[in-house]
Amino acid sequence: MIRSFLLLAAFFGLTGVALGAFAAHGLRGSLSAEYLAVFQTGVHYQLIHALALFGVALLALHLPSKLLKVAGGLFTLGILLFSGSLYLLTLSGIGKLGIITPLGGTAFLAGWLCLGLAAWGFRR
Repeated sequence: MIRSFLLLAAFFGLTGVALGAFAAHGLRGSLSAEYLAVFQTGVHYQLIHALALFGVALLALHLPSKLLKVAGGLFTLGILLFSGSLYLLTLSGIGKLGIITPLGGTAFLAGWLCLGLAAWGFRR
């Protein structure tokens, strides 16, 4: 679990920075300001949750917990659904993809809840 979450954190961090640079330099002239902001929102949430995955991996070293595993899985799912749907929406123009975005947001919320519950149950 720890290795998987560290690899996912590195992958999502790397691709988040790359997608942010792509948006700033490659998409500025081809997307509306509104769509560019939506794309950047996807990047922002991806990078935040890449760091959350990194934190989950580090916590799992000291607090092995099923809740941490679930939190990491939900953060990963959230990145794929939330950020992924925003990227696809802005690049394809298919507005119906926006239906997926709240599912990713819900996964993020559930992931943070699981992380909090894991911390609540932590006893040294």
